[in-house]
Amino acid sequence: MTIGKKIIPAIIAKKQEELDELLSKVINIVEIAQLDIMDNKFVPNTSLFFDFKLPETSCIFEAHLMIKKPEIWIKDNWEKVDTILVHYESCSNPKGIISDVKNRGKKIGFVLNPETPVEKLSDFIDDIDQVLIMTVNPGFYGSPFLPEMLYKITELRTLKPKLDIEVDGGITDKTISLVDKAGANLFVSGSYIMKAENVKGSIDSLKKRYQSNHRKK
Repeated sequence: MTIGKKIIPAIIAKKQEELDELLSKVINIVEIAQLDIMDNKFVPNTSLFFDFKLPETSCIFEAHLMIKKPEIWIKDNWEKVDTILVHYESCSNPKGIISDVKNRGKKIGFVLNPETPVEKLSDFIDDIDQVLIMTVNPGFYGSPFLPEMLYKITELRTLKPKLDIEVDGGITDKTISLVDKAGANLFVSGSYIMKAENVKGSIDSLKKRYQSNHRKK
């Protein structure tokens, strides 16, 4: 089985106008965009923690919930996105959230902060659509990549060969080959894409890096 690989830009915005501007740079050139939702409690930053609007587009959206009470956000906002990514560390009832999101017809994934081991997901890993491994401490564009997280990606890929494994944090043309070789197939990149003068060029450079990995084999 060949698992599809995708580059996913991460969007951090404090106002609707900023969201609109950032989305206009990427929604016509990527299949998926990640919306970083932050409440300034779970992480020390705020993003998209307002009643935002999304454009009509063929691009699909996933919500990365870096917030303390994900179940409340899901109840009020689930219709806006296609996939909901919940931090294990913020969730008191994982199986309840999985059931709730699936009953709403959406995909559900769990996110692991650097300090959280893969085995924390063992009770419900067969019930979720994807896992996001944080390769930085979350909350800001441009945080330093943590190479010690590569083992978690490999561990998870060995455990679940067909699972969508996403990585987020410090993904650039210098690091994408590392996470690709470790076993990830969905690559979230924030500042490398969103702060680039040539957004499409940055996305293409990331694709070329993981494609060259596989040509070498």
